[in-house]
Amino acid sequence: MEMSSSPRTVEEIFKDYNARRIGVVRALTHDVDEFYGLCDPDKENLCLYGHPNETWEVTLPAEEVPPELPEPALGINFARDGMNRRDWLSLVAVHSDSWLLSVAFYLGARLNRNERKRLFSLINDLPTVFEVVTDRKPIKEKPTVDSGSKSRGSTKRSNDGQVKSNPRTDEGYEEEEDEHSETLCGSCGGNYVGDEFWIGCDICERWFHGKCVKITPAKADSIKQYKCPTCSLKKGSRP
Repeated sequence: MEMSSSPRTVEEIFKDYNARRIGVVRALTHDVDEFYGLCDPDKENLCLYGHPNETWEVTLPAEEVPPELPEPALGINFARDGMNRRDWLSLVAVHSDSWLLSVAFYLGARLNRNERKRLFSLINDLPTVFEVVTDRKPIKEKPTVDSGSKSRGSTKRSNDGQVKSNPRTDEGYEEEEDEHSETLCGSCGGNYVGDEFWIGCDICERWFHGKCVKITPAKADSIKQYKCPTCSLKKGSRP
């Protein structure tokens, strides 16, 4: 099984995950007829691999025991002719999602708690292979702080790019605090603590401690559309 050059940081592991995911998605969508033909039930146990160079491969599992990396589902070809084609592709997609996660967290075994949260947050912002194959749109959740509602003592940015600060009210604040306490910073993975300044990315809709992305309330006032470091990097890397 092809392995990238020992990814170690959160960003490197996520890059490896996304490249393998792109390969798997391509096999199950754009190259689906070729993939379907390669999964001959008369052949031996076959696996679908996504590689760090964004390619895919249907082949036999690794011979070494234990393998260098976690292995994908074995024998995906055997069920091909016994199921509806769409259902079979969905099943392969679900197994592929599980495999992609297992590889990412195997590579991230030495990450600390906050780094693991960051890694999962980056992964969770992408639609799963299953969602792509079945045309299901993922539902994104983000902190909702409307101008007429209670805030968490922080600053939010509206869709028109304006920065708004809403004073905290005592009535019902305990429930509001519980709701937002589960919000994790997209950079450090830390939980929300009262009276901190947070800023939301207008692209991926994740929230960040201002200090983690080096944005102050004053600086936020002059930003029309905020892009987090990850989204800025993605745009910059496009040809």
